[in-house]
Amino acid sequence: MRAIITVIGKDTVGILSKVSTVCAQYGVNILEVTQSVLQELFAMIMLVNVDKSSISFDEFKQKLDLAAELSNTKIHVMHEDIFNSMHRI
Repeated sequence: MRAIITVIGKDTVGILSKVSTVCAQYGVNILEVTQSVLQELFAMIMLVNVDKSSISFDEFKQKLDLAAELSNTKIHVMHEDIFNSMHRI
């Protein structure tokens, strides 16, 4: 199963590192990543594969919620099917 992770926040050192570390800790493979800095705003979208994750999808979302608090960002995770359905409407 693939999922989409979006990250938005004030640009600071280590945002990508914090998110990718959570992925690595729990066996979530990063397939693609794109990021941009717009003035002082950091924006990132990741496509990940959670098939071999060592924790449930809900637990993974909770771990990323903690990373969001630590990096003072907003992190949202959704299953790829939900993402695709939202953009077909």
